Amino acid sequence: MTDSLAAPDRLAVTNTLTTMQSIHCESLVNGQFVGADSADARLVSVTAPFDGAPLGTSVEAGWPTMDRALDAATRAFQPFSRSPRPERQALLQRIATSVRVRAEELALLMAAEVGKPIGWARAEVTRLAVTFDLAAELLDAPAREELSLERDARGGDYRCFVERVAMGPLLAIVPYNWPYNLTAHKLAPALAAGNSVVLKPSPQAMLSTLTLAGLVHAAGAPAGVVNAVCCGPEVAERAACDPRIAMVSFTGSERVGWHIKGLVPNKPVVLELGGDASVLVFADAELAHAAERACLGGYGYAGQVCIAVQHVRAHEQIYEVLRDKLVLKTLATPWGDPLLPSTVCGPLISSAAAERVMAWIEEAKLGGAKVLAGGRREGNVVVPTLLEDVPDDCKLAQEEVFGPVLTLSRFPSMKAAFDAVNRSRFGIHCGVFTRDEAVIEAAFAELEVGGVVVNEFPTMRFDVMPYGGVKRSGVGREGLRYAHDEMTLPKVLLARR
Repeated sequence: MTDSLAAPDRLAVTNTLTTMQSIHCESLVNGQFVGADSADARLVSVTAPFDGAPLGTSVEAGWPTMDRALDAATRAFQPFSRSPRPERQALLQRIATSVRVRAEELALLMAAEVGKPIGWARAEVTRLAVTFDLAAELLDAPAREELSLERDARGGDYRCFVERVAMGPLLAIVPYNWPYNLTAHKLAPALAAGNSVVLKPSPQAMLSTLTLAGLVHAAGAPAGVVNAVCCGPEVAERAACDPRIAMVSFTGSERVGWHIKGLVPNKPVVLELGGDASVLVFADAELAHAAERACLGGYGYAGQVCIAVQHVRAHEQIYEVLRDKLVLKTLATPWGDPLLPSTVCGPLISSAAAERVMAWIEEAKLGGAKVLAGGRREGNVVVPTLLEDVPDDCKLAQEEVFGPVLTLSRFPSMKAAFDAVNRSRFGIHCGVFTRDEAVIEAAFAELEVGGVVVNEFPTMRFDVMPYGGVKRSGVGREGLRYAHDEMTLPKVLLARR
């Protein structure tokens, strides 16, 4: 497990957590917090996935609360969409400032609630503030763009302007694994554009997501502009179909995401779904670097990232050397308690998740796969696991594992490597380790993914980038400017001189 020498640091973190009063979070509707005294709500206890420690309570609401939230978002939309851009920019800047003031509190809460290693949690909170900063910077640009009409002989008599206008109330459905930053990638561009939002948190990250919603409210978001309701899937589906919702932005599982899109064929929907990211390691790669980054990208946060590394594909010339390096890196990956600063691989979100990952490992072993390292479980922690010779027909080869498991295979040629990646029904990012510019350009042209990441793990993401997948990994893009475009409509003003 994680190095016990870090125990004093863990004690300090624990002491900080215990000094925080027991956390209780409620739905936010029209600027008011709605508790369990509401007729349609029930109190839910929240425990830590690592050790089952009680963390606090939250409220799961029914349709009446969601209905009020949809009404509030509808009423708030028009005045907020017409509010001056400097006012919306100032709100986003205040939110970023509040995040920085409360950074350690937010990081500790998330580390405890979802089991994210504290180093990763602190990094996410840092990015959270940056995300709101970037959204504020979108409003530095002029609202209207003038288009040149000079190519048309009639154009001299006209001026043409285009402005992206807010679409309407949005339903933002967010997952547990990045409860702050993935929420911010919906909230921040929506607020910049002038949209109102109804936020539906994951039941596995209620405290973190509702705490962020409360922070946005405290920073001065007008009543009804940001609403947050924890609810069951039936209520969320009914909200998605409701005519008061203009657009749905969903991050989560492939199955649920495409199901929701099928429910609302006439609405704009952005889906950011699953993946089974590969890294391709070519013969000219720096192998120590490739092994280190592949393991960090596969085992970090227990692999609970949709662009976590799942498959390491190595050129046959360097396969054995890379395998040895991967084994050593796997065995050296610190795992266990997420509140220890040294931990890289913490617990999975639940015992059911850990059981599923172990069942997939056992299925691969029965099919002939060899466990090179790991392959066992302690509590909800699956020890970082490296396998080779995984059969093509088993779940580890075909599905998103969402756990700390790497499969290792070899390829004889560039074409074979690209074909292996493209056979997947997923496609978000792929990592390519090489110094050959021709290989890089071929990968960019031929790989069926949303992004190619060179000499780095595919888990690397910067918040200004367009982010999303192809095939079953989703539709549409996040990333501040790109999400802003998804959440707005171009409106034309054509004026005769």
